[in-house]
Amino acid sequence: MELKTERLILRKFEDRDAERLFLMDSDPEVVKYTGTLPVTDRSESENMIRMIQKQYDEYGTGRLAVIEQQSGLFIGWCGLKFCIEANGYKNFYDLGYRFLPEYWGKGYASEAAKASLDCGFKKLNLDSIYADVHHENAASHHLLKKLGFIKTGEFTEPDGLCFWYEKQRDKHL
Repeated sequence: MELKTERLILRKFEDRDAERLFLMDSDPEVVKYTGTLPVTDRSESENMIRMIQKQYDEYGTGRLAVIEQQSGLFIGWCGLKFCIEANGYKNFYDLGYRFLPEYWGKGYASEAAKASLDCGFKKLNLDSIYADVHHENAASHHLLKKLGFIKTGEFTEPDGLCFWYEKQRDKHL
């Protein structure tokens, strides 16, 4: 699966993405609201890529590497992940995204998320897509609301309060 936007290519993760993924996930600011600690070894990023690749095989979708077209560089990831169970929901698709800090505030997350949602509703024929965000992550709350998500609940994780969001398929699709 490959998605193209005006400035980005979203494609399946490849082994060669490990170095830039490690650079991103070892940054404490990047993982601040994810409930995970920064990775400390490149092998953790290699294992993450293998896990995502397994999701492609098992569920036909998963997080996608986001490549900036102009530079050809991996700048983050975005996409839909099939979740078996979380927050009382079963068998649903979750929108997620993460970017290197130097690409924050440039509209890349919005652009990639819109392409992912479009794929979910039009190609995967989903009725609903979900997302969860730590209550202190103002940028993600803003983005989800801008994308048309509605906050439908709250739950507590070990790292604090999180908000649960849902977006329904547009009836005209």
